[in-house]
Amino acid sequence: MRQDRLTTKFQEALADAQSIAAGNDHQYIEPVHVLAAMLRQSDGGARSLLQRAAVAVGPLAAAVDAALKRVPQVQGIDGQVQVGRDLVGLLNQADKEAQRRGDAYIASEMFLLALADDKSEAGRLAREHGLTRKAMDAAIEAVRGGASVDSAESEGQREALKKYTIDLTERARQASSIR
Repeated sequence: MRQDRLTTKFQEALADAQSIAAGNDHQYIEPVHVLAAMLRQSDGGARSLLQRAAVAVGPLAAAVDAALKRVPQVQGIDGQVQVGRDLVGLLNQADKEAQRRGDAYIASEMFLLALADDKSEAGRLAREHGLTRKAMDAAIEAVRGGASVDSAESEGQREALKKYTIDLTERARQASSIR
């Protein structure tokens, strides 16, 4: 897979996944590392997309962190980590999903969409916490509004109103549900 076909946000998630793997003395970068990185991105759209798809994001993040602790550690690898076979397969599937949609770049949501059908532990955890292909498809459509990913920065430019404004209606809704 060509790195230059990934959106900037997805490239950041993969780089963070590598750091997570190296920091935990894991020999391979697996889908669970990428999912953990995506969930930790403060300005990434993965959390928002998962919430739109009715995924229990908080419990999923906790389950992913627990899964990371179960990955075997290897001493003496000096931070040298490789991409695991499961992740290669999942990235190829994300590439296929992007091509089907006519995207010029592979965005994070294509990874999440591929994860909905994946047999890895990350896929299993995501499904256990509510991820379905149908719900993710609907969430992607709601966020994209039918547009394709035609630049490396497309992902970072979405939902600008949500990032830079305050939704007073949502705040009022939340305040009324607390009472």
